[in-house]
Formats: sequence, C-alpha cells, structure tokens
Amino acid sequence: MKQTHVVSVPRVQRQQAATQLDAEAMIADARKRSLLKRLNALDWLLALAMVAGAGFALSRYHDYMNYYDKLVLVCTVPAFVTLGWRWKPARLLMACIAVLSLSAIQIYGGDLARADHAFFLRYFLSSQSAILWMSALFVLAALFYWIGTLSRSPTGAAIGSKMTWVAVLMGFVGLMVRWYESYLIGSDVGHIPISNLYEVFVLFSLITALFYLYYEQHYNMRSLGAFVLLVISAAVGFLMWYSISRDAQQIQPLVPALQSWWMKIHVPANFIGYGSFALSAMVGVAYLMKELGVLADRLPTLDVLDDVMYKSIAVGFAFFTIATIL
Repeated sequence: MKQTHVVSVPRVQRQQAATQLDAEAMIADARKRSLLKRLNALDWLLALAMVAGAGFALSRYHDYMNYYDKLVLVCTVPAFVTLGWRWKPARLLMACIAVLSLSAIQIYGGDLARADHAFFLRYFLSSQSAILWMSALFVLAALFYWIGTLSRSPTGAAIGSKMTWVAVLMGFVGLMVRWYESYLIGSDVGHIPISNLYEVFVLFSLITALFYLYYEQHYNMRSLGAFVLLVISAAVGFLMWYSISRDAQQIQPLVPALQSWWMKIHVPANFIGYGSFALSAMVGVAYLMKELGVLADRLPTLDVLDDVMYKSIAVGFAFFTIATIL
C-alpha cells in the first residue's frame, strides 16, 4: 500500500500538470479564436495593405536597403498589423499617414524645390510645415484639455483629444516626408529621421501622445490629457527654440558614428521608453494632486492612476532594456 501511494502521487501530479497545460492551451486557443472572430473586413484589408506596401518598398527601394533595413521592414508588418487589430483607432491613423505622405511624395515629383511653390507642400505637407502644424495643435490641445478639466466641460476635453489625434497625424506625416526629402537632397544624405535632437524630440512628442491616447480610450477618461499634454508642450517649446536658434530643421548628412543599422532600432526603442516614463511622471503628478484634494473630483480614481503609472513604467523599462542590449 505504501509503495502504491508513493508511486501514485507523482502520477497524480503529472496528470494535474498535464491537465493544467491543456487548460492553458485551450484558453490561449480561445483567446486567439476570439481575436480572429473580432476581425472584420477592414482589419484584413489593413493586413493586406501592410503586406502590399512592404512588398512594394522592397521591390522599389531594395538598392537603398541593406540586410538589416529589410529585416526591420519585414518585422514592422506584423507589428503594425497587430497594433491595428488590437487598437482600432490606429487603423485610421496609419491609413491617413500613408495617404498624406504618399500625396506629398507625389506632389514633390522628385523636385525638392517644389516645397517653396506647391501650395499643399508649402502650407501643409512638407516636413517643416507638417511639424509646425503638429506643434501648434499640441499646444492648443493642452489648452482645451485644461479648459475641459477646469470647467468640467466634456466638449473642451473632446476638442483637445481630437486635436491631439490630428497633431499625431501631422507629426508622423512630417517625419515620413522628411525621410523622403533627405533622399531628394542626395542618396548619400538620405536616412531615417531619428538622427538629431530636432527629429528625436518630434518622435518623443508623438510617442508620448500615442501612449496617452491609448490609455485615454482604454479607461474612457480625458482629464489626464491636461497633464500629459503639458510635458508634450514643453518638448514642443524646446523644439521651436532649438529650430530658431540653431536652424535645426535643416536636413544634414549623418555623422559617421550614426551610420549604423542599429540606430534604426536603438533610437526608437529608447524614445518609446522616454515617452512611457514621461507619461507615468505626469500621471504621478495627477496622483499626488488627487491625494492632496486638488481637482480630486475631476481626476480618475487612484486605482486607475496607479494602473496607468505601473503599465507605463513597465513598458518603459522593457524598451530601455531592448535599447541597452542593442
């Protein structure tokens, strides 16, 4: 009897472990099926457009890409498709970025001088114009968020949210067009626009805003926009000062130290971390104000604020680790 008991315990444990693994596999499979069931025609159209766009880029511009560039391009396809599937507003954002960027490229027609003469390039779609629109809209969005928060006006906060979305759109269009403009200057000058302080501050503003917009929709809250848009407006203020004092908006060739494939991964990973930490810092300010009773009835609960901070810090450390390794 004792031997039977000794032998049966590990057997029972193995059976329980196998049952648990089967249950976990079933749960994972159910989640996978539930995601696929939630997909509609627009989701599959997004995936098809991403694959087609990457294929076109590889076939048209493969001479300008090395092995690592092609690998990064291929890996971004499932990443952006998954983003669009899981966060529906990102689908429209990516589509608008593509349409406006391609429109700008079409208007340029390979002639950089058209930026001074073509109406839409001069006032809307050239990289400098688009980034100026981004900057103005971020500052106005911060103003409307504060109006909505202080006056308890849903309309003010809603306007601030929409302005933030448009600012993100114009900022990404500015970066995409700037990338194209760098190649119009010369094939040896062309590079991804994350190589100097001007470009990375644009990237920082966009990433911070995107993270905030995700949490805004996820928790159905807009009062935190008044805080998060402050740090973005500060970044925009520095961006404007740096542009005026150093003429930093001009596209310059890469210095030799930055002519490396890892820059295309290292810099974005770093600034995803910076954006996450900036978001968590401003949410922390809101948390302290709520604890002190300042605007307490207009801010989300402490549990929600704590959850946003925790997730933002976790994402920041994850991407900082990736950037450090690379």
